[in-house]
Amino acid sequence: MPIAQAAAPVVLDAVELRILHLPLVSPFTTSFGTETVREVIVVRARAAGGDGWGEIVTQQAPLYSSEYTHGAWDVAQRFLVPALLDAASSATGGLAPETVADVLEPFVGHRMVKAGLELAVLDAALRAEGRPLGEYLGAVVDRVPSGVSVGIQRDPAALVDTVAGYLDQGYVRIKIKIKPGRDVADTAAVRDAFGAIPLQVDANSAYTLADAETLAELDRFDLLLIEQPLQEDDIVDHATLAARLRTPICLDESIVSAKAAADALALRAASVINIKAGRVGGYLEAVRVHDVCRAAGIPVWCGGMLETGIGRAANAALAALPGFTLPGDVSASDRFYARDIVREPIVLDDGHVRVPTAPGIGVEIDPVALEDATVARVELRR
Repeated sequence: MPIAQAAAPVVLDAVELRILHLPLVSPFTTSFGTETVREVIVVRARAAGGDGWGEIVTQQAPLYSSEYTHGAWDVAQRFLVPALLDAASSATGGLAPETVADVLEPFVGHRMVKAGLELAVLDAALRAEGRPLGEYLGAVVDRVPSGVSVGIQRDPAALVDTVAGYLDQGYVRIKIKIKPGRDVADTAAVRDAFGAIPLQVDANSAYTLADAETLAELDRFDLLLIEQPLQEDDIVDHATLAARLRTPICLDESIVSAKAAADALALRAASVINIKAGRVGGYLEAVRVHDVCRAAGIPVWCGGMLETGIGRAANAALAALPGFTLPGDVSASDRFYARDIVREPIVLDDGHVRVPTAPGIGVEIDPVALEDATVARVELRR
């Protein structure tokens, strides 16, 4: 399902980067640590036709990914932004958003940075021509079902209380984080408390194939899926594990491109794929992953990285594509932030999030909230 119509080129004059510190409404604990403050980089593409916004979804430390805030901050300023500005200077008629990935391709890795830069250029282009991101990507619905990701709690009883609160808010699917020692009992507690709710678990690579028996115990809970049980490069082991479990295996960290998705499916290492635009290098590559999976009859869903309203709005547009048949982690802004950096935070409406229909990503930045959250700022000009 290729993009139907390319976006108009933009005359890119400068790129502004900001590091933000946004307090979370409650600590978010996974197998790799606990966050209380979200450290994130926001990108502003300054263009002749108006500014565009993107988000670099790195975290403070390289725990979930090898990418992290200050590494992203450095590589963006030293290499990626200068390359983009050089390309913009030499491009006749402006820089086409669809060429951003090609411009940045010589630089190995740093997909989250590339994704944030691409989104900012794309947002500027689409705002200038008055076209919403969802329409550009190929959205087929105007709202998407909203699931919520629940971090590891103090104990199973606290987890049940937390899940109850999200169900009361209307979330249509629950995902709980697990790790060795906090898996079977936690899952049992949620299933026993709430019956046949749509439920899945996320291990964030916390297990090895030696834990197969423990993971097999999760089969009795009728889960939608178990997400990324093994290390990201353990594709063959995931295939071995998949043959031993009834619960579908979903890959997250392992899927860094459309090719990685095709390889994983060929090896039968997964029967569900979580698509995160930041992890695969941008929303255009995310569409390509979607297309690979849809052609293979494999369901996909849109994962989250504790995005601000910028990335949250873009994720809603992505999740509106036809292959996204499972509820994703496109939750309301107030799931994580008491104060988002957009004027109209993403809200839950009858268990769903609406796909923005205004031009570009469809949200406007709150300049006061942005400034209050900023701890570092730099602007690079061509």
